[in-house]
Amino acid sequence: MKFIGIIPARYASTRFPGKPLADMDGKPMIQRVYEQVIQAVDEVCVATDDERIEAAVKAFGGKVVMTSDKHRSGTDRCFEAYQKIGKGFDVVINIQGDEPFIHPEQIETIKSCFTDEQVQIATLVKPFLPDDDFESTLFNPNSPKVVVNKKMEAMYFSRSIIPYIRGKQYTEWLPSHTFYKHIGMYAYRADVLAEITALPQSTLELAESLEQLRWLENGYKIKVGITRQETIGIDTPEDLLKALEVLRNRK
Repeated sequence: MKFIGIIPARYASTRFPGKPLADMDGKPMIQRVYEQVIQAVDEVCVATDDERIEAAVKAFGGKVVMTSDKHRSGTDRCFEAYQKIGKGFDVVINIQGDEPFIHPEQIETIKSCFTDEQVQIATLVKPFLPDDDFESTLFNPNSPKVVVNKKMEAMYFSRSIIPYIRGKQYTEWLPSHTFYKHIGMYAYRADVLAEITALPQSTLELAESLEQLRWLENGYKIKVGITRQETIGIDTPEDLLKALEVLRNRK
């Protein structure tokens, strides 16, 4: 099978404008992401609506495709980019442009889901640890939770805590049940990507602001791979400072 990694990258972020171009110890953030992804797929491409990002990607020798500024989601942007690149890939992997610490092993995990020919869409989850701080994990609406079935398929994603543990204090929840944090990377068979981007937004998607709920509402199955590795998403300038500290400590 042939896999292409597409990295959607917008300039106009509400909380952090110009985020893909933020300097990370001498390299723009988008380059850090690109260099991680290229280790695990057949081809990588950045999909952007901004000429400044396009120029930055070309400057470090990356592949980039200009896309519309009207897209509702990264998935929609990925599909336009894939159409412009042309066919020849079995699976499209959507990697967020603010995940400079994504591990190639995590991409390999999501790729391995497609050894099953029935898999349409795949994503990753990470178990919360029993000693995690529940205020910053289970109670954090910016860290969506997932419940899965016995086949390791997603049943539901929510910004709320799922499941609810009846009869226990919140402080007892993490040690008494395995909760899963969603890692926002998706992989789609190329034909399925074409189908899901044609779907209208759904009621659950609009309620939770989670596009994957549109796919579940329309009957698509989402296979779940488990990772034990933590990633550091960057949503704000404050997050960038923390990420830079991690980067320098690793050096």
